[in-house]
Amino acid sequence: MHKPFLTLIFLLSYFVALTQINTLAQDAEISIITIGPGKQLYDSFGHNAIRVSDPSGGKDLAFNYGTFDFNTPNFYIKFGQGKLPYALSVSTYDDFLRNYISEKRWIKQQKLDITYGEKIAIFEYLLDNAQPSNREYQYDFFFDNCATRIRDVIALNLGSKLSYQEKQYAPSLYSFRELIQQRLHWNSWGSLGIDIALGAVIDRTASPWEHQFLPDYVLESLKSATVTRNGKTTALIKKETTINNASPRSGSAAFLLSPFFVFLILAIGIVYRTLKDSKQQKRSRWLDGILFLITGIIGVLLLVLWTATDHTATVTNYNILWAFPLNLIFCTLVSKKVPKKWIKSYVSFLIILLTLLVVHWFTGVQVFAPALLPLVIALFIRYVYLVRNLKR
Repeated sequence: MHKPFLTLIFLLSYFVALTQINTLAQDAEISIITIGPGKQLYDSFGHNAIRVSDPSGGKDLAFNYGTFDFNTPNFYIKFGQGKLPYALSVSTYDDFLRNYISEKRWIKQQKLDITYGEKIAIFEYLLDNAQPSNREYQYDFFFDNCATRIRDVIALNLGSKLSYQEKQYAPSLYSFRELIQQRLHWNSWGSLGIDIALGAVIDRTASPWEHQFLPDYVLESLKSATVTRNGKTTALIKKETTINNASPRSGSAAFLLSPFFVFLILAIGIVYRTLKDSKQQKRSRWLDGILFLITGIIGVLLLVLWTATDHTATVTNYNILWAFPLNLIFCTLVSKKVPKKWIKSYVSFLIILLTLLVVHWFTGVQVFAPALLPLVIALFIRYVYLVRNLKR
């Protein structure tokens, strides 16, 4: 007799607790949190999250779409293939902020001026996303990341009521590469790596909506966004506050360790060796072998990123014009004292590829890393000398 009664009490308690977790009080607030850039390359672009604050219900949660699990099987292989799943994680707001405050990054909060029904809709959408079966998604740096997910949560739940003022948050439109480079110094190793690894697809102009793959554009777009209900239009954001101020940034890295200076020194060395070879009527075979080996290895890596991964931004990469994959195969052949006769034709082909690279650069088909310019010039000079030498 008592057992069914106790079971009933337990079930009622469970459902009451579940209801309290999945509902919000009338005075609950939903805010967009934007975090400024950090010191590392991977956090140079900032971050976004959604805060659900419900003091009456004893909840203050952060919904974060930017998490992944280092314990994922074959983590590095999946990361390289573009198949590493990202996930929505839920934590207390204080726990979420702690790390960013310790890094002294700026943090801003924008409270949404939305109805109670809209708050419930967004909260339930987030809870559903946080379910184990729904929480993971295929991350894409430009089209599906921690910023675009926040943008989409708002747009999906407010629908046609929401309106963005594109001319205010994106008065000038930029390509995806330009947007990245605005946040990285051109003469940094991070900037160089991105420019080499990513292809011509990111040199098209992004739409205002697409600009919101960057967290600070999400922040700016919300400042002028409006909501229209029953013919009345109001601002989406009712209050913006600064949670944490950024610490002063340290100075840029030493120029002597920068990519441009390193490549300039290498280029001078290549050209000097070439001039010396020309004067002595000889050929430094070891230099040709090293150049073919290094450019070949880079070319193979670019080809793998282009054809064998799910990364959308690494396709159509014309850096392959200076880092040609077949150089890896021919590095030993070009190092021989008497190379095959057809090697001269192959080197002439490499000169044509470098010429095409310059054409692509000047016509805007793809923008290449400025720090590479000395190396490209040096390779051109060396290849021209190599063709002339092989004629003998």
